[in-house]
Amino acid sequence: MSDDLTNPFKGLPLRGARVLVVEDEYYIADDVRRELKAAGADVIGPVSTVREARRAIDEGAFDCAVLDLNLHGESALPLAERLMERGKAFAIATGYGSATIPASFEGVPRIEKPFDPPALLELVSKLRFARSDAAS
Repeated sequence: MSDDLTNPFKGLPLRGARVLVVEDEYYIADDVRRELKAAGADVIGPVSTVREARRAIDEGAFDCAVLDLNLHGESALPLAERLMERGKAFAIATGYGSATIPASFEGVPRIEKPFDPPALLELVSKLRFARSDAAS
């Protein structure tokens, strides 16, 4: 029982992480937002258009991102390129499978929709630490 009192991060593995969520499906975006917030993350968005996402990326007020590659029928690949250029850790969220993702994003983590909440939290935790390692 004392471990619960001495470990302020227990139950909040993403405390302090700022996560940009780029997703155009309202219910998926809301589920992701709720899961991340419940784990202690500060969620930026969700944003649902390429224009809103571009603005959020340019502002840079986040540690990592979860990026849907199809936003209202518009490709979000330029956003993925922008994230890479800025050295931001991110994951590609897709319901289309890996064949639709260009080889240039081969090393980018992926998560399939619909999301498995524990897998989402694990992935975002890794992204957060990948960014910390890269920034050192």
